[in-house]
Amino acid sequence: MVITIIGILAAVGTGSFTTAQKRSRDAERKSHLNSLKNALEAYHNDSGQYPADDDGKILGCGADGITLCSWGNEFSNTTKGTIYMVELPQDPASGQNYYYDTQNFNKAYQLYANLENDQDQALNLSGDEILTYSGTDCASNTECNYGQSSSNITPESNHQLH
Repeated sequence: MVITIIGILAAVGTGSFTTAQKRSRDAERKSHLNSLKNALEAYHNDSGQYPADDDGKILGCGADGITLCSWGNEFSNTTKGTIYMVELPQDPASGQNYYYDTQNFNKAYQLYANLENDQDQALNLSGDEILTYSGTDCASNTECNYGQSSSNITPESNHQLH
């Protein structure tokens, strides 16, 4: 009897702990995208446009300003001596990544992540189904389910929810 009760408590505790971990990683993802938005706005203030994109990554680093920026590395323009972020954030889960896209000739941007907690209020739902953004890639064969954007566009523009 005692062993059964301990087993039930362990199962409930493990489930709660796992949910808390997912929520924590999702909060970190949202914070990362907010920080990245600030860096992109600073870049826009300096350049009059947002950095270009290449396969979900930022194309705006290095001396020429057209070097691919890698998640986890510095986001800077070495010619101007400007560091926009000491380290571009990486998704807290191994195998997942953020996705960056520009629109309107680099006058607008969209940022995407894949949230783990299926109860998160920021997710878009159709009934019980979590919708994802078409054409995004936040993990191997996994479209992103959470998006932010510059103020002149929405995450849904050119990446329809489905």
